[in-house]
Amino acid sequence: MKAAEIKDLSVAELKKKRTALSKELFDARIKNSIGQLSNPVEIRQLRRNIARINTAIVKKVAR
Repeated sequence: MKAAEIKDLSVAELKKKRTALSKELFDARIKNSIGQLSNPVEIRQLRRNIARINTAIVKKVAR
C-alpha cells in the first residue's frame, strides 16, 4: 500500500483498513506457525502497512 493511497482516505476508512489488515496479519501468523504460509515476507509487509496507517491516523487527528 502506497503512502499516496493512505493519504487520500478518511480517518474512519483508515481504521476499517487497519482492522482488516490486523485480521490478515493474525491469519498469516497462524498459517506460518503451521507451515501453510507460502510467502513469510507477507507478515513483514502487513506489519509495515499497519504502521503506515497508524502514522496517517495520528497525523490526521493532530490537525
